[in-house]
Amino acid sequence: MDYQLILQNISKHIQLTKDEAEYFTSLLKEKAFKKKQFYLQENEICLHSVFVINGCLRGYTIDENGFEHILQFAPADWWIADMYSLISQKPGNLNIDAIEDTNVLLLSRSDEEKLFINVPKFERFFRIITENSLVSSRQRLLDNMSLTAQQRYAAFCHHYPMLIEHLPQKLVASYIGVTPEFLSKVKADYFRKK
Repeated sequence: MDYQLILQNISKHIQLTKDEAEYFTSLLKEKAFKKKQFYLQENEICLHSVFVINGCLRGYTIDENGFEHILQFAPADWWIADMYSLISQKPGNLNIDAIEDTNVLLLSRSDEEKLFINVPKFERFFRIITENSLVSSRQRLLDNMSLTAQQRYAAFCHHYPMLIEHLPQKLVASYIGVTPEFLSKVKADYFRKK
């Protein structure tokens, strides 16, 4: 397994020695998901931080009417987890599945704890990505309350530029909180103004 992508991701925030990098990668487990296969379902306990090597995962909830509400996409070079469940080790309410065939690296919560003891700088790394996730979630919540659909689509394009042409329209619509039909109009307006 080539760990270059995950080590580059980590090097944005902390620098590892060769021994630290080898120890870290020894804790990782590879897993492949077929399109539509679940990593996690609602009411399960999230046991891993998940790093996407290639493909794309999504995190979402389903409301009482059966509508999906996508909270996050995780393309290559992104981390994803049900943070509430991962930290509390209680059942969560997030579903995480593969939008396409996807390869990931899993770091278990217990191995993460060992990593914090044996390579303390990883506490800094995971603090930074958790803070970034919190800021992103908070901004997304504010955007959903205050921005128009066109502005939310523009924010999606800014946040996930690699996915604009890649994702099915119904998934983008779910993420920004509109119907696929309304998204067609929003996209047309967006690209006309560009």
